[in-house]
Amino acid sequence: MIMARKSVPYENDLMEWLQDSAHAAEYINAAIEDGDREVFLLALRDVAKARGGMTAVAEQAKVSRTSLYKTLSPRGNPEFRSVTALLHSLGLKLTVEPEDKAA
Repeated sequence: MIMARKSVPYENDLMEWLQDSAHAAEYINAAIEDGDREVFLLALRDVAKARGGMTAVAEQAKVSRTSLYKTLSPRGNPEFRSVTALLHSLGLKLTVEPEDKAA
């Protein structure tokens, strides 16, 4: 007889893990690598939640909470300036690295 496993909520562990800047950067970079705008915005939302919530992050980014919610919604289309301001408020920055190309 196979016993059904109970699902384990991951959100609390994820929020704790994302409080570390290196982990948050890794998480966002993985979302960027995915190449899907909605995945990227979800990753930013998760990091914002982990870093004090939307209200605190909006204040740090000097935007309204409503604007931040709209920006990070699945239909959001943030400007580059908004993304960099948000990342800065989260203690992160956007960088570009060369792709590893095997010769």
